[in-house]
Amino acid sequence: MNEQTFSLQPFPSTKSLLNLKIAGNIARNANQLTICYSLGGDLKEIALAKPTGGIAPPSNAPSRKHELWEDTCFEFFLGINGSARYWEFNLSPAGHWNVYRFDGYRQGMQEETAFEKLPFSVQNQADGLAFTLDIDLDKIISAEQAIEVGITTVIKHRDGEVTYWALTHLGVEADFHLRDSFIVKL
Repeated sequence: MNEQTFSLQPFPSTKSLLNLKIAGNIARNANQLTICYSLGGDLKEIALAKPTGGIAPPSNAPSRKHELWEDTCFEFFLGINGSARYWEFNLSPAGHWNVYRFDGYRQGMQEETAFEKLPFSVQNQADGLAFTLDIDLDKIISAEQAIEVGITTVIKHRDGEVTYWALTHLGVEADFHLRDSFIVKL
């Protein structure tokens, strides 16, 4: 098993940042990928969709949704070493999700239909939130293929301001799709 811990950094901005910490771990065992995020700090200032079954959003079950990145969203980007193709995984605190496949840098974006559901857990903790996703990658890659991962998060503040968090920020603007930022090797 290959396991690594991570800590995300905010993209430099002019607005003072809330007292937040986004950290976690990612592991690959054969072709099973597990990623756990921990969001801690002053969460009352963050716009968080309530987990399904709560008061909002008014849905009975988590489902595939588009444009989750317009609100608070936990994301990761997975690429095959030596290939331009990559996938974007989006996880909402409400339990909604989506996976997109790209042929190259921001090219050929399509919903990845290999996944019909993406079950993950969202747990309220005394000092924050924890997200855990355990997924079998056999539907998109083989266990022998080395992967590169970029781990990211979009945080929407109650005032509408959005901040972008990642392992590293290599562009002049926040850009999670830059392949050089897929720095976790599994």
